[in-house]
Amino acid sequence: MESAREALDLCVSCKGCKRECPTGVDMARMKVEYAAAYRRGHALSMRERAIAYLPRYAPWAAALAPLSNAASSLLKSSIGFSAKRKLPKWRTDRVGSVDTPDADVVLFIDTFNRYFEPENARAALKVLQAAGRKVHMPGGLCCGRTFLSVGLVDEALREAAKIQEALLPYAERGIPIVGLEPSCLFSLRDELPALGFGKLAGSALLFEEYLARDAGRLKLKEIEKRVLVHGHCHQKAFDAMPAVQKVLRLIPGVEPSVIETSCCGMAGSFGYEAEHYDVSMKMAELALLPAVRKAGDALVVADGTSCRHQIADGAGREALHVARVLELAL
Repeated sequence: MESAREALDLCVSCKGCKRECPTGVDMARMKVEYAAAYRRGHALSMRERAIAYLPRYAPWAAALAPLSNAASSLLKSSIGFSAKRKLPKWRTDRVGSVDTPDADVVLFIDTFNRYFEPENARAALKVLQAAGRKVHMPGGLCCGRTFLSVGLVDEALREAAKIQEALLPYAERGIPIVGLEPSCLFSLRDELPALGFGKLAGSALLFEEYLARDAGRLKLKEIEKRVLVHGHCHQKAFDAMPAVQKVLRLIPGVEPSVIETSCCGMAGSFGYEAEHYDVSMKMAELALLPAVRKAGDALVVADGTSCRHQIADGAGREALHVARVLELAL
């Protein structure tokens, strides 16, 4: 692509949004098919391997977090990540599992929130419990998206089989499966059904979608802050932004303001890659980063892990997951 505008025009024209493209083309699945075909004739690069297998090596990398973080900083440029990017930091305080046999909701914690930002998972658990829910929080499950991103369909199928086996008993009892990372949760409703693992699709809800339906006994106090929201591309594609706004309005006095943006420029690992860094930043500078810089003391909200990192890198601001904002108001 010759310019950020060209990249943005492509994003706006199809929105990467699976169902709304006027041509009827499913861009996300087309990308998976293309990547799988390409992979049959091309070996994985070191960078692709690091991205794809992240869910498999994450437990060991987190256990050795100081060493892993140092190695990431030293090696990122040599395997093709931008030297201008800060890679996510492994955390030793990862969240574990919560076994609740009589649960009325399953909280599915993705790899990113489990090993890089566990405070989001703990906040979501606390909020759901404050709403009166009995929460089951399994460990060691992955949606397979990192494998799909580089065309490793067989590896993604293995992850899909594991997650369906673990969560299907809950789905069959009508228990919702709630996720925090939009790209991971919506994999259960889009890519995995296309791969033959669709039995969880009808039970899968984003955290905000679930609370927007019924907030239970959740009682929130005023936080006296303006709230500025950046929507993840999957939230926009699946029309989940109204639920995000509705849930934030549960906080007394809050009227969330949504930044009118397209993709933040990260698109998963795209913005971390050295050859795409400049385009990534130009996309972010079209609307997102200027709006964040002008936000003053407002709370900046973004559910996507890559979106939060783009905001941190480009504007020097911490963006919060909705679950953390609700936790602040408990």
